[in-house]
Amino acid sequence: MTIIPTDTPEPGTNLESDVIELSDRLRAAPAPAQPPRVLAIANQKGGVGKTTTAINLGTALAAIGETVLILDLDPQGNASTGLGIDRKSRTYSTYDVLTTQASLRDAILPTAVPRLHIAPSTMDLSGLELEIGQQRDRAFRLRAALAALNAGAVEAHYSYVLVDCPPSLNLLTVNAMAAANAILVPLQCEFFALEGLSQLLKTVDQVKQSLNPELTIHGVVLTMYDARNNLSGQVVADVREFMGDKVYDTVIPRNVRVSEAPSHGKPVLIYDLKCVGSEAYLRLATELIQRERELKKAS
Repeated sequence: MTIIPTDTPEPGTNLESDVIELSDRLRAAPAPAQPPRVLAIANQKGGVGKTTTAINLGTALAAIGETVLILDLDPQGNASTGLGIDRKSRTYSTYDVLTTQASLRDAILPTAVPRLHIAPSTMDLSGLELEIGQQRDRAFRLRAALAALNAGAVEAHYSYVLVDCPPSLNLLTVNAMAAANAILVPLQCEFFALEGLSQLLKTVDQVKQSLNPELTIHGVVLTMYDARNNLSGQVVADVREFMGDKVYDTVIPRNVRVSEAPSHGKPVLIYDLKCVGSEAYLRLATELIQRERELKKAS
């Protein structure tokens, strides 16, 4: 079931100027911190909203003044397609980066959203594990690529890097976790949500012990919430009891505009700025930045 707002503009409406105007009003004055905060958006379950969260959270962060890079590590390339990146324009991809055939700087492409860039993926990524699985540095290829990017020119620096992981706990996801400061976990409001979350937490612990001792869970974002469904409410209660304050206050509702936007190659904030899905992702971006400030104060 979907929640459809009553005051939603038609899908064809041009809202790019609205996003830019919003960005100008809310832009933060300080320059981006160096190096960027790297957040891996991960959950081994498919269909929980990882790519949707990567695209729209990245857009929302850019809309409030952050400079954001999305790394598409899913062989399906849905984040790239959802941001309007044609397959013919993907001269270099994250596959080329992870096989060291190209630098991350070479793979990065601009998007229609100001301050939002993406390193796209291709189906070649599906064979990466066979190609580099025996290499000693196989788990650290992404970390090395980001380090090289951060050491480059000032214009290449980003305040946030969002890594869209594939729906499995394979070498691509391990690379993302080894390079990340924290994990952001999208969790669908459905029956098996906690079961999948437990498996992911075990993997995070393994990565912390062997590859990245500083890795943390930044937060769990509940997605596809339907207020008219009693099960959704029960899942929210169960996850909050299990994870405590690690669960974001913002809940992403099931919304038809969010589902439609990728077919137009646009984030929902450009496709329909005023729908409930866009508003939710703007709130999530604000909450994420607030958590970042609290983490800096505590450190």
